Amino acid sequence: MGLAGPVGAALAPLQPLAFEWSEQAGIRLAVLRLDLLDPLLGGNKWFKLQGHLQAAQAAGARGLLSLGGAHSNHLHALAAAGQRGGFATVGLLRGEPQATPTVADLQAFGMHLHWLGYGGYRARHQPGFARQWQQRYPGFYLVPEGGGGLPGAAGFAAIPALLRQQLAQLGWSDYDGCWLAAGTGTSLAGLVIAEAGAHLLYGARVVPAGHGVETQVSQLLQQAGVADQGYRLVDASRGGYARIDRPLAQFIAEIDADGQLPVEACYTGKALLALRARVRDGYFASGTRLVFLHTGGMQGRRAQQQTLRALL
Repeated sequence: MGLAGPVGAALAPLQPLAFEWSEQAGIRLAVLRLDLLDPLLGGNKWFKLQGHLQAAQAAGARGLLSLGGAHSNHLHALAAAGQRGGFATVGLLRGEPQATPTVADLQAFGMHLHWLGYGGYRARHQPGFARQWQQRYPGFYLVPEGGGGLPGAAGFAAIPALLRQQLAQLGWSDYDGCWLAAGTGTSLAGLVIAEAGAHLLYGARVVPAGHGVETQVSQLLQQAGVADQGYRLVDASRGGYARIDRPLAQFIAEIDADGQLPVEACYTGKALLALRARVRDGYFASGTRLVFLHTGGMQGRRAQQQTLRALL
């Protein structure tokens, strides 16, 4: 088990961005296109899955078991990895059975699905939940929801070097900070560990306060023996996870028309909109060099299209 091949600049280019709002504020902006790493396994999932796949292989696991929703980028990547690598995958899904583009892909990739309902899914943190599923699927490695945990965070160690390889192409000697969407906090924590205080990280939290991002980041840093500093969390949730309102839909339409990069409404769109708000508010000094991490998840946009069109 594993994601083969090194991550190189050719696969994840650092692309300059020139929006009207960033140019007016004198902000130098670029995007690290992690979404281009792989058509099915790109974005932050490439890095999150590395450690878990290696741990599963070391344990001689027969397959992988994990959790997510009907639009889960994590389950989508895990199922694709299983199909590609020839190992079994099992998905424990939130809610009642429903047909979504993501679910259709999970089934096509060969993932065996169990719908837990909403109450059953909420019980995932209770003692004995994992044990009952591992008894049902003996020898399967349980990947935490979203690919979380320290193995998921550890995969981001390669990102700073990947950025350094490409800074000269932009005429940058360095960068001042990195901005990315934070859904569970695993990617943010992994980057804080990897940066070791060299650059400030901004996590655009796409879930409301109290949904565990703050706790998750702090716990992962503690487990890694790293000080709980070097990052700032910014609210980008717009009132709820996966909530799409008209300003967000309008912003995504503007980004689409601009043509510089693709975004979706749950993660990258919300994170970039939150960045625009901070830039317009004068939060960053003129001349600041920011890297926006495109964390992928574009497969999820298929289910968002109808809502985006209706709001416009």
